[in-house]
Amino acid sequence: MMKRLQNITNKLYPMAVLLLLLILWYLVTFFEVVPKFMLPSPGDVIHALVGSFPELMKHTQVTLTEAFVGLALSILLAFWIALLMDRFDALYKAFHPILVITQTIPTVAIAPLLVLWLGYDMAPKITLIVLTCFFPMTIALLGGFKSSDQDAMNLMRAMGAKKWQIYRYIKLPNALPGFFSGLRISVSYSIVGAVIAEWLGGNSGLGVYMTRVRKSYSFDKMFAVIFLIIILSLVLMKCVELLERKAMPWAQIGEQQNEG
Repeated sequence: MMKRLQNITNKLYPMAVLLLLLILWYLVTFFEVVPKFMLPSPGDVIHALVGSFPELMKHTQVTLTEAFVGLALSILLAFWIALLMDRFDALYKAFHPILVITQTIPTVAIAPLLVLWLGYDMAPKITLIVLTCFFPMTIALLGGFKSSDQDAMNLMRAMGAKKWQIYRYIKLPNALPGFFSGLRISVSYSIVGAVIAEWLGGNSGLGVYMTRVRKSYSFDKMFAVIFLIIILSLVLMKCVELLERKAMPWAQIGEQQNEG
């Protein structure tokens, strides 16, 4: 009972801070501390979000398609890179520094090159999402593979287990918590990466819509898109959390035992 009460209390803290920020935002716009054309009020943003909802949904569909395709490719790429680097130590020594270097390149700097090389369709946007998203999952999977219980693996080898069985029953379950942590980061990166790529070219998508409303100084609509991106990211992160519970039922049983 005390554990549940503590969980409810922990959720109230961020909600209280969020409410305080909204009140502060409203007061700043109400007393015109910042000019209204530069910072619209929360009411103006909600009105813009509702008024432009049909158009926003069309652009959201394009952005989500890019994000999902890029994220799916990122998961496949992360799994195989982590698997090969764990299986072959020479590949780990050769490519691990390169993986780290790829994350030091600003996405804003590489996005124009991708558009130049791949055109204005979905290809450069999906490529940018893959480059942004695969790293957290790769590192998390690789760390899980390499931190697996050595005694358990030796026992399975002594019992005649094959390499794929060791991965299935020991290494992969050990890597799942880290993988889902990396996936939570990647799902939010996928939306942001798609929007950044769309800023630089394209015919549709939330990034294209943001560029258009910014050029027309419709900052209320621009804030509406920002709110929509936040909502989409939170929904996707919640979906990852639900997927994690389905994929790791033993973790949920452990939590229930701790609460008991």
